[in-house]
Amino acid sequence: MVKAIWNGVVIAESDNCEMVEGNYYFPENSIKQEYFKPSNTHTTCSWKGVASYYNIVVNGQENKDAAWYYPNPKDKANNIKNYIAFWRGVKVEP
Repeated sequence: MVKAIWNGVVIAESDNCEMVEGNYYFPENSIKQEYFKPSNTHTTCSWKGVASYYNIVVNGQENKDAAWYYPNPKDKANNIKNYIAFWRGVKVEP
């Protein structure tokens, strides 16, 4: 079971993660929605497409744009459509 932890709280866990470029991508149904707030941030990857972001809020503390996902990835990245990955201090434990 792979877990994503921030601010001492497990915010996602799954046995069905996808690994891309050294990042675990968690299925959408494996995240604990109450900690995720949509962000207006978007970035573009040359081969995956346009990424959208979430701010993570745990115990009143916000980690801005700490999770990202590809709602409409390019064909080569279709295996991570709506899967969520983490950075900015979110600890991912395999």
